Amino acid sequence: MASTSQPLRGKRACKKIFWAVFPHACFILSLVIYAFLGALMFSHIEGNRKVNLSEEYRKFLQNLWYISRNLSDNMTENEEIFKEKIHELLNAAERDWFVNPKDIWTFFGSLFFCCTVFTTVGYGNTYPVTRIGKYLCMVYALFGIPLMFLVLTDMGDILATVLSKSYNEFRKLQSKILASKLCSRSTCNKGDELKSRAQSKVVINEPLTIMEVLKIQPGIKRKPVKYRNAEIFEMLIARESEHTKPARNKSIERWSSCPELARGKTMSRVIENFDKIGKQLEKFDVPIVLMVLVIFVYISCAAAILPNWETRLDFQEAFYFCFITLTTIGFGDTQLEHPKFFLFFSLYIIIGMEIVFIAFKLGQDRLIGLYKKVISFCGEKKMPSKKVYPK
Repeated sequence: MASTSQPLRGKRACKKIFWAVFPHACFILSLVIYAFLGALMFSHIEGNRKVNLSEEYRKFLQNLWYISRNLSDNMTENEEIFKEKIHELLNAAERDWFVNPKDIWTFFGSLFFCCTVFTTVGYGNTYPVTRIGKYLCMVYALFGIPLMFLVLTDMGDILATVLSKSYNEFRKLQSKILASKLCSRSTCNKGDELKSRAQSKVVINEPLTIMEVLKIQPGIKRKPVKYRNAEIFEMLIARESEHTKPARNKSIERWSSCPELARGKTMSRVIENFDKIGKQLEKFDVPIVLMVLVIFVYISCAAAILPNWETRLDFQEAFYFCFITLTTIGFGDTQLEHPKFFLFFSLYIIIGMEIVFIAFKLGQDRLIGLYKKVISFCGEKKMPSKKVYPK
């Protein structure tokens, strides 16, 4: 029986782990599928569009040809012409006149664009041009942004739990180290005495026999026999209930014996896991200085790795780019030469946005607490003092 029960316990444990991880994996998988479908859609629509050279493009070439004819051998005069005319002409030019859409809207380029849409970064260097692409971009963002926020909230619960437990374990370790340093020989001896007393107390609290109960309860002998037997019986029942293990719950046997009921119980547990999303963030409470330090270290690690394939960026520019990305500001002033390599860094972006989201939530709670203190302080100052009238 023991050999057959162990595989069943292992299967039940695996099922519990699977259904506990299922909601988190469901959200992440949905976001990945949504990003891939968007990449296929935009690469097909924007990449296959025809570039129509308008009349503005022909005027641009004509004005550029006139300016080039007026150039002279004097460099100072050419610089003045460039500042006045060519600079103005280039600002009026459109990027579609010089770039092939298929070079921009590849699968990886479209995937990078979709990530910037539902993460609300929006660099601005890649954007839809066709009317259908613009409409689909609005619809895509309308469903993608809530899905991304749901993933952020769900993963934020996991990170908040990990950070809270790590911080609590660090505080416990710190308190133990301080207690060991402050513990002198006298206090340690007192602790040993207390331990010995506790052990002796445990020995006294062991279950007693009927004869031992009668010996330590002399008042029972003076009572009538029926009352004496009833009190002895009640005392034995109380002793037995304290030291015996609780019986197996009948509901568990019912669930295990009936697979349909077990399946319903599993589904209810999965639904409860969905309902618990965002609860850990409300309980999260660590020093905000620690969160700022975590963000600084997290961005510094990426700033040290990113210049390996983005050779135009140094550590400071990469640090600025990562900060602008994780905070979803996305100016677009720093452009990537190899966005497909940065897509493999997408997991870093999602986790980083979650860390920044947790830090913002923590700062928001601290700010609300500060406002409460200020309002209560101002309310106490404005309260009129009670007048004492003579009797």
